[in-house]
Amino acid sequence: MRIIFVLLLACTLSACANKSEESNIKTEPTNSFDAQLAQKLGADEYGMRQYVVAFLKAGPNRDQNEAEAITLQKAHRANINRLADEGKLALAGPFMDDGEFRGIFIFNVKTVEEAQKITATDPAIQAGRLLMELHPWYGSAALMQVNEVHKKLSK
Repeated sequence: MRIIFVLLLACTLSACANKSEESNIKTEPTNSFDAQLAQKLGADEYGMRQYVVAFLKAGPNRDQNEAEAITLQKAHRANINRLADEGKLALAGPFMDDGEFRGIFIFNVKTVEEAQKITATDPAIQAGRLLMELHPWYGSAALMQVNEVHKKLSK
Protein backbone atom coordinates (compact mmCIF):
# COMPACT_ATOMS: atom_id res chain seq x y z
CA MET A 1 0.00 0.00 0.00
CA ARG A 2 2.83 2.36 0.91
CA ILE A 3 4.56 1.71 -2.45
CA ILE A 4 1.34 2.50 -4.36
CA PHE A 5 0.95 5.80 -2.45
CA VAL A 6 4.54 6.78 -3.22
CA LEU A 7 4.11 5.88 -6.90
CA LEU A 8 0.85 7.87 -7.12
CA LEU A 9 2.49 10.86 -5.43
CA ALA A 10 5.50 10.67 -7.77
CA CYS A 11 3.24 10.50 -10.85
CA THR A 12 1.14 13.42 -9.62
CA LEU A 13 4.20 15.58 -8.95
CA SER A 14 5.67 14.66 -12.32
CA ALA A 15 2.43 15.57 -14.09
CA CYS A 16 2.26 18.89 -12.22
CA ALA A 17 5.84 19.70 -13.15
CA ASN A 18 5.18 18.94 -16.82
CA LYS A 19 1.96 20.99 -16.77
CA SER A 20 3.80 23.90 -15.16
CA GLU A 21 6.53 23.78 -17.84
CA GLU A 22 3.90 23.74 -20.60
CA SER A 23 2.02 26.69 -19.10
CA ASN A 24 5.27 28.68 -18.80
CA ILE A 25 5.93 28.18 -22.48
CA LYS A 26 2.43 29.25 -23.46
CA THR A 27 2.26 32.33 -21.22
CA GLU A 28 5.76 33.69 -21.75
CA PRO A 29 5.42 37.38 -22.63
CA THR A 30 6.42 38.53 -26.08
CA ASN A 31 9.02 41.25 -26.41
CA SER A 32 7.37 44.45 -27.55
CA PHE A 33 10.51 46.60 -27.61
CA ASP A 34 9.89 50.00 -29.18
CA ALA A 35 13.25 51.41 -30.31
CA GLN A 36 11.78 54.79 -31.23
CA LEU A 37 10.15 55.23 -27.80
CA ALA A 38 13.30 54.03 -26.03
CA GLN A 39 15.34 56.64 -27.87
CA LYS A 40 12.76 59.39 -27.20
CA LEU A 41 12.80 58.64 -23.46
CA GLY A 42 16.59 58.23 -23.26
CA ALA A 43 16.41 54.57 -22.27
CA ASP A 44 19.44 52.33 -22.19
CA GLU A 45 19.35 48.65 -23.18
CA TYR A 46 17.53 47.83 -19.92
CA GLY A 47 14.84 50.48 -20.42
CA MET A 48 16.44 52.57 -17.67
CA ARG A 49 18.12 55.95 -17.39
CA GLN A 50 19.91 58.13 -14.87
CA TYR A 51 18.09 60.67 -12.71
CA VAL A 52 18.73 62.52 -9.46
CA VAL A 53 16.27 61.83 -6.67
CA ALA A 54 15.61 64.49 -4.05
CA PHE A 55 14.17 63.88 -0.64
CA LEU A 56 12.51 67.07 0.57
CA LYS A 57 12.94 67.49 4.29
CA ALA A 58 11.53 69.97 6.77
CA GLY A 59 13.92 72.93 6.86
CA PRO A 60 15.06 75.02 9.81
CA ASN A 61 12.76 77.96 9.00
CA ARG A 62 9.19 76.71 9.46
CA ASP A 63 7.93 79.53 11.64
CA GLN A 64 6.02 81.41 8.91
CA ASN A 65 2.51 82.46 9.77
CA GLU A 66 -0.32 80.66 7.98
CA ALA A 67 -0.64 83.24 5.17
CA GLU A 68 3.12 83.18 4.49
CA ALA A 69 3.17 79.36 4.53
CA ILE A 70 0.29 79.24 2.03
CA THR A 71 2.03 81.76 -0.24
CA LEU A 72 5.28 79.76 -0.11
CA GLN A 73 3.42 76.53 -0.86
CA LYS A 74 1.73 78.10 -3.91
CA ALA A 75 5.09 79.37 -5.17
CA HIS A 76 6.65 75.94 -4.49
CA ARG A 77 3.92 74.23 -6.53
CA ALA A 78 4.24 76.78 -9.35
CA ASN A 79 7.98 76.02 -9.46
CA ILE A 80 7.21 72.29 -9.62
CA ASN A 81 4.85 72.85 -12.57
CA ARG A 82 7.44 75.01 -14.35
CA LEU A 83 10.17 72.39 -13.91
CA ALA A 84 7.84 69.64 -15.13
CA ASP A 85 6.87 71.70 -18.18
CA GLU A 86 10.56 72.28 -18.94
CA GLY A 87 11.22 68.53 -18.73
CA LYS A 88 13.60 68.91 -15.78
CA LEU A 89 11.32 67.20 -13.27
CA ALA A 90 10.13 63.67 -14.02
CA LEU A 91 8.12 63.13 -10.85
CA ALA A 92 7.16 64.99 -7.69
CA GLY A 93 4.87 64.44 -4.76
CA PRO A 94 4.47 64.87 -1.02
CA PHE A 95 4.67 62.17 1.61
CA MET A 96 1.36 61.71 3.34
CA ASP A 97 2.53 61.68 6.93
CA ASP A 98 3.72 64.69 8.90
CA GLY A 99 7.30 63.53 9.42
CA GLU A 100 10.67 65.10 8.72
CA PHE A 101 10.57 63.90 5.10
CA ARG A 102 8.05 66.09 3.29
CA GLY A 103 8.21 64.86 -0.32
CA ILE A 104 10.18 63.52 -3.23
CA PHE A 105 11.39 64.90 -6.56
CA ILE A 106 12.96 62.91 -9.37
CA PHE A 107 14.98 65.28 -11.52
CA ASN A 108 15.65 64.55 -15.18
CA VAL A 109 19.34 65.39 -14.89
CA LYS A 110 22.49 63.28 -14.75
CA THR A 111 24.40 64.98 -11.93
CA VAL A 112 23.74 66.09 -8.38
CA GLU A 113 25.31 69.45 -9.30
CA GLU A 114 22.66 70.03 -11.98
CA ALA A 115 19.95 69.13 -9.48
CA GLN A 116 21.42 71.55 -6.93
CA LYS A 117 21.10 74.42 -9.42
CA ILE A 118 17.48 73.48 -10.08
CA THR A 119 16.79 73.09 -6.36
CA ALA A 120 18.00 76.64 -5.76
CA THR A 121 15.05 77.95 -7.83
CA ASP A 122 12.46 76.63 -5.36
CA PRO A 123 10.96 79.39 -3.17
CA ALA A 124 10.45 76.99 -0.24
CA ILE A 125 14.15 76.07 -0.39
CA GLN A 126 15.14 79.73 -0.65
CA ALA A 127 13.02 80.51 2.44
CA GLY A 128 14.54 77.62 4.40
CA ARG A 129 11.15 75.94 4.82
CA LEU A 130 12.45 72.89 2.95
CA LEU A 131 15.83 71.24 2.48
CA MET A 132 16.69 68.77 -0.28
CA GLU A 133 18.86 65.71 0.06
CA LEU A 134 20.05 64.70 -3.43
CA HIS A 135 21.18 61.29 -4.69
CA PRO A 136 22.01 59.93 -8.17
CA TRP A 137 19.40 57.31 -9.09
CA TYR A 138 18.87 54.74 -11.85
CA GLY A 139 15.24 54.11 -12.75
CA SER A 140 12.82 53.31 -15.53
CA ALA A 141 12.90 55.65 -18.50
CA ALA A 142 9.09 55.35 -18.52
CA LEU A 143 9.03 57.96 -15.73
CA MET A 144 9.61 60.52 -18.46
CA GLN A 145 5.97 60.01 -19.50
CA VAL A 146 4.48 60.67 -16.06
CA ASN A 147 3.98 64.42 -16.54
CA GLU A 148 2.32 63.98 -19.94
CA VAL A 149 -0.10 61.42 -18.56
CA HIS A 150 -0.67 63.40 -15.34
CA LYS A 151 -1.90 66.39 -17.33
CA LYS A 152 -4.60 64.16 -18.80
CA LEU A 153 -5.71 63.06 -15.33
CA SER A 154 -5.61 66.35 -13.45
CA LYS A 155 -8.61 68.68 -13.59
